[in-house]
Amino acid sequence: MEHRKLPHTEIVRFQERDIVIEGPMEAHRLRSLKLHDQLDAFRRPIEQHKALIEIAELPEGRIVAARDGDIIVGYVTFHYPDELETWSEGNMEDLVELGAVEVADAYRGLGLAKRLILLAFRNEQLENVIVYTTEYYWHWDLEGTGLSVWDYRAMMEQLMKEAGMVWFATDDPEICAHPANCLMVRIGREVPLSSIQQFDRVRFRQRFMY
Repeated sequence: MEHRKLPHTEIVRFQERDIVIEGPMEAHRLRSLKLHDQLDAFRRPIEQHKALIEIAELPEGRIVAARDGDIIVGYVTFHYPDELETWSEGNMEDLVELGAVEVADAYRGLGLAKRLILLAFRNEQLENVIVYTTEYYWHWDLEGTGLSVWDYRAMMEQLMKEAGMVWFATDDPEICAHPANCLMVRIGREVPLSSIQQFDRVRFRQRFMY
C-alpha cells in the first residue's frame, strides 16, 4: 500500500528564537541533528536518536520533530506495531501506531505536542490507515507534571482528540491492567470495511476463544 509522506513545516516563537516543527523527516536529515538531553523518557537520548533514524527509514515510519536550531526538542513517532504486541496479530498493512510523544521539559507550555501531532495528520496523508495509540499510566511523567493519574489521562485524551482520535474499547490485557490505561483510534476515511473488521478482531480477542 502507499504510505503518503507529505513534508510540512511550521514555526513557533520561543524566547526570541524560532522553533521549527517539521516532518515527516527523512533519516539523513535526522542524522544531522542532535536530541535534547531532556528527551530521556523512553531511553537515553543517544539511543532514542538512533531509534528515530531507524523509524524514519521504514516504509511506513514517520517522524515529526520540533527543533531549536540543530537540537530536537520534541518529536512524535508513527510505525507499524511491534511484532511482539497484540496489535501486530492482524498482519495489517494499514494499521499504524502513534508511538512515542515527547517534549523536553524546558519547552513545555508551547503546545508542541499538539502541534507535532496535528502536523503529522495534515493534508489527509493518514486517511488510508487506522492510527492507534495505547496510553499506559506507567509511561506518564506524573512526577514532572505534578498531575494525578486521572488528570494526566484527561490531558492525553484531549491531546489525541485534537487529531480526531477517539476512545475505543478493547480486552487487551495491558490496557485492562489499570482503569487509567486506554486505547485511542482514528480510522481514516479511505480505510476499507474489511480492515475495520480485522482491527475489531484484534482489539477483542477474548470473545473469539469461546
